[in-house]
Amino acid sequence: MSADTWRQPTSDGDIPSGTGQAASSTGDPPGTDATAAVQESGRSARRFWSARRIPAGIVALLSVAATGLLLYDVVSVRAGGPAMRWRRRLAEELATRPLEDIWMIVGAAVAMALGLWLFLLAVTPGLRRLLPMRQPTGTPRADEVRGGLDRRAAALLLRDRAMRVSGVQSAQVDVGRRKVKARAQVHFRDLDEVRADLGTALGEAVRTLGLARQPTLAVRVRRPKKG
Repeated sequence: MSADTWRQPTSDGDIPSGTGQAASSTGDPPGTDATAAVQESGRSARRFWSARRIPAGIVALLSVAATGLLLYDVVSVRAGGPAMRWRRRLAEELATRPLEDIWMIVGAAVAMALGLWLFLLAVTPGLRRLLPMRQPTGTPRADEVRGGLDRRAAALLLRDRAMRVSGVQSAQVDVGRRKVKARAQVHFRDLDEVRADLGTALGEAVRTLGLARQPTLAVRVRRPKKG
């Protein structure tokens, strides 16, 4: 959905764009039940870890190929045959080239970069598009259930909530792990009033997402360019 879509008037039959808009049956203000349920949810959850199947598969295939080729050459030499030309050339180059040679430096830099890349893949979670949600307490076997929210889905929900604020012509929302950035174009009403209403609406929407780490909210409003 484009961020420049014009705001369309909503009918009585439209579905609310998120929890916290419908009044409760006990007469509480809108959003009270949803917000309370989120605030009472349990401890924060850890991030999801990626399986890293593609990097692991590539490293495994390269390791198997290199090990198999070297093992074949060693067995051939033990059986009385000559060593492969590439292994003789490699041993000669490693024995004769000085350490300050440009190709030695380049090879060491490439090997170090690849090793650092693999190390970062091993110690970082990955799956940045998934935001972990809080785990509820007081529920049997709650530790076995983990919830995550796709960042694009969260951005779409918050954008829909922003488009329902009076005066907003178009809106764009970017959801990160620590910050939510909302930008809106206003075609009527005072900018400060729209900014305040937009901050209130999006702040309530962010709280009802139930994320493990509540991101900070940054709201920017401006008039559309003339012409």
